[in-house]
Amino acid sequence: MPATPQDRLRALCLALPECEERPSHGESAWFAGGKRMFATLADHHHDDRTACWLAAPPGLQEHLVAADPDRFFRPPYVGHRGWLGVHLDVEVDWPHLADLLTAAYGLVAPARLRAALEER
Repeated sequence: MPATPQDRLRALCLALPECEERPSHGESAWFAGGKRMFATLADHHHDDRTACWLAAPPGLQEHLVAADPDRFFRPPYVGHRGWLGVHLDVEVDWPHLADLLTAAYGLVAPARLRAALEER
């Protein structure tokens, strides 16, 4: 298992079909099929915390932030579109984060890649 939270996040994202990593706004970001971003690292970019921001289905952001505000938050810039912030500088539930990343990927991936994901 990778050593740092950033490396673990990267490994989870790159395990998804045709995921591409490239910088966006000075941070690592992951794109489904190289086209649409589904997650980004926020490494002390907007505050003194390390986190990731990811696409989320309607209602999930509000639910998770209300249930566990120490782990989840509404990120700046994209929070109004439902994106979810996940702190990586606390104890992370990595299987849960993997599920959230898979769901984020599925929200933006083209049908062909969603089908590939479902076949796994």
